[in-house]
This record gives sequence, structure tokens and C-alpha cells, in this order.
Amino acid sequence: MNTPADTTRADASNSTVTATELRELRQADPEVRIIDVRTPGEYEATHIEGSYNVPLDQLPEHAEELAALDHAVVLVCQSGARATKAMDELARAGKGNMRLLTGGIGAWQQAGCDIVRRSERWSLERQVRLVAGSIVLLSIVVSLWIPAARFVAGFVGAGLTFAAVTNTCAMAMVLTKLPYNRGATCDIDSIVRQLQTRST
Repeated sequence: MNTPADTTRADASNSTVTATELRELRQADPEVRIIDVRTPGEYEATHIEGSYNVPLDQLPEHAEELAALDHAVVLVCQSGARATKAMDELARAGKGNMRLLTGGIGAWQQAGCDIVRRSERWSLERQVRLVAGSIVLLSIVVSLWIPAARFVAGFVGAGLTFAAVTNTCAMAMVLTKLPYNRGATCDIDSIVRQLQTRST
């Protein structure tokens, strides 16, 4: 039997919006908040105009403040996985009236919607593929001389499998801490204040 909190999370998790629907929603309700939970570096590179960057790793400490926003919120990330986690976090804090952009920023671009592009910085998912693939390739090559190196490839494979099953990724969490992904313009307290100001 589901508890009320479980029900809230389940209801929130089923609330999605396509890129086309989001564009129409913004036209109908200019006050809708779009919260992008990717890293500051990813956000600086490409984002939906008028969206706010609240990185997933910083969202929990501001969940209650964000849950108190009056208007509808649409959560965005690269593909949807991080936005789903953010939605669960905000639902636990009591936020209703949330939706998730299906397919993330990629779907928004494919639909031909307006986007702010400032650089060609790679998405976090692409960085994970590069690092994981490079480690596996290097360990296989090294194993030609040091057979035990093949276990490194197995370890990475196990890690990726675990990441898929649990919808978490330790490598991604480490990569978010790199200066490349932190960016220089994300002041989370200021962003929350801006959202609250618009809410009043």
C-alpha cells in the first residue's frame, strides 16, 4: 500500500510534457518556471531561454524553497534522468504542479524550439561515455602486457550496469565536480531568490 508521499512521487513522475507542448504552455502561461538541473557548464553551453539553472547536486538543500513556488514548474536535463530525480526530490518536499520535459534539452532542440547556445561544451552523458570508453579501451590494450588490467574493464562494465539498474552514476557525480562542468556563473542562492521574486 502506497503512503501519501509515495503517491505524490508517483503522480509527479507521470507528469510529462513534450517540447511542442512546453512551447505552447509557455505561450499560454508566461509565468511557468523552467528549471534546468544539469551542471552549470552544460547550462552555459546550451539552455532554454528564460530557464533557471538549479544543478541536481545542489537542489536538495533548496528543495523546500523551490517547493513553495506558486506557479507550475517544468524540469529539464539532458535526457530526462536527472530531471526525474529532481522531480522526486521536490515531490517529497511537497511541490505539486510539476512536469518533466520528455527527452530533455535534446528533444527541445530537435523540435526546432528556440535555444541559447554559448559554446560546444559536452553534455555530462557524453562525458561519461568518453571516460568509460577510454578506460575500457586502455585497460584492454594494457592487458596485452599486464593480463590483470582486463579486470579494470570488467569493473567499469559492472559500474555502468549498476548505473543503468539504479538510475545513478558514480562517474557522472564525480565529473560534475570538475571545473569544466562547474562553470563560473551559477549562484544558486541568487537563482532561488529570482524564482521566489517572480512567484510573489
